Amino acid sequence: MEIGSKIRAIRKRKKITIALMSEQTGLSKGFISNIENDNTSPSLNTLQVIASFLDVPLPYLLLEKKQHMKVVRKAERVYTTFNDIKIEHLTSQSGLRMMHVELPSGASTGEAITHEGEETHVVLKGTILAEQGEDSVIVEEGDSFSWNASVPHYVKNIGENNAVLLIAVYSEESNK
Repeated sequence: MEIGSKIRAIRKRKKITIALMSEQTGLSKGFISNIENDNTSPSLNTLQVIASFLDVPLPYLLLEKKQHMKVVRKAERVYTTFNDIKIEHLTSQSGLRMMHVELPSGASTGEAITHEGEETHVVLKGTILAEQGEDSVIVEEGDSFSWNASVPHYVKNIGENNAVLLIAVYSEESNK
C-alpha cells in the first residue's frame, strides 16, 4: 500500500507545504516526510489526523490502487450481442457492471434466465415486458425495475421501435 505517496499527492494538489501541515497537525516535518516516503507506517490515529487536515475520508487513504476510480473510454468499451440484443459494456470492474442495451422490436432474452446478483433496469426508450417468476409488468420510457437475478427472469421489447435500457448488475460472486 502506498499511503505516503497518496498523502503527498493530495498535499501537493492542495498546495500545502510540509511546514504548514506540521504546524496544523502537530506532527513533525521529519515524521511527515518519512510517512510520504513510505519509510514509516503511521498509526490509524495519525492517519485520521492527516485525513482530517487534508479534508479527505480516512478510507480513501487506505484504498489500494486497484480500488480507485476506473475509467472506460468510449473507444475502449466492449460490445457484445445476444439474441439480436446489442450490449455496450460501460464498466470494466467486477462486482458492479453497467450496460447500455438496445433491443430491436420483438427481441428478448429468450428463455427465462438466472444468475447470481441483483439487477436494476432503467428504460431510456421504448416499451418493455419484464417478467420475474410469476410477476409480469409492462414498463416504458422513464420507468425502472429491479430484481434478484437468481429468480428466473425475462425481458422483451414489445414496442414497435427499438428499446434502450441502462442495466446495472451487482454480484458479490464476481467481486471476490
